[in-house]
Amino acid sequence: MTTEQLLLSIDPLDLKFPFELNKPVSTAFQLINKTDNHVAFKVKTTNPRKYTVRPNSGIVLPRSRSNVTVTMQPQMELPPGMQCKDKFLVQSVIVDPGSTAKDINPDMFNKSGVNDVEECKLKVIYVSPPRKPSPVPEDSEEGTSPTASDSDLQEDSEPQDNSIKARDLILRLMEERDSILRENAKLSRDLELLRHGRHERRTGVRLLYILLVGLGSILLGFIVRKV
Repeated sequence: MTTEQLLLSIDPLDLKFPFELNKPVSTAFQLINKTDNHVAFKVKTTNPRKYTVRPNSGIVLPRSRSNVTVTMQPQMELPPGMQCKDKFLVQSVIVDPGSTAKDINPDMFNKSGVNDVEECKLKVIYVSPPRKPSPVPEDSEEGTSPTASDSDLQEDSEPQDNSIKARDLILRLMEERDSILRENAKLSRDLELLRHGRHERRTGVRLLYILLVGLGSILLGFIVRKV
């Protein structure tokens, strides 16, 4: 909600803090200058020890805006009913063109002086922080299964792909093993045939040698008898 002021508009008028114990929390509001004047501002609070305001004073140029951040110091206990009575006051006054923050002094905002000081009050509201999403239970109830998301489906499909690859690898290895066994059996048969062939050739040579020796002896005996 925005309330039009003669010098500055302030948005929002309620400072909402997401209250959390033992943590500093911040909120912000804007000072909007819709005039052609240089406007100085100052922010005051009823509880200065509890809040830090940055910047707590400054100058808003014509047709521009300035952000102000308010930080509440860590609180040790919850307020009754989450209610807060703290207030903020924003004072504004027209200053000469070319003025800077260093030119601001408390007398500028003295309502009893010659300056036309405008004031706007802001109230503090505590709000509960957003709840964190509850963790997904690891085990679902028996007979039920949780709805699978796209990422779950992708994660589930990966082990299935791995099992198929492993099965294919085992089958391929078994085929290679059988092929090797068949080759080994063939080589064993060929080696046995080779050894048997060598044995037969050696036996034939020996028989031929014996026959030749025997034939030679017979011929020698025949010749001797003739002589």
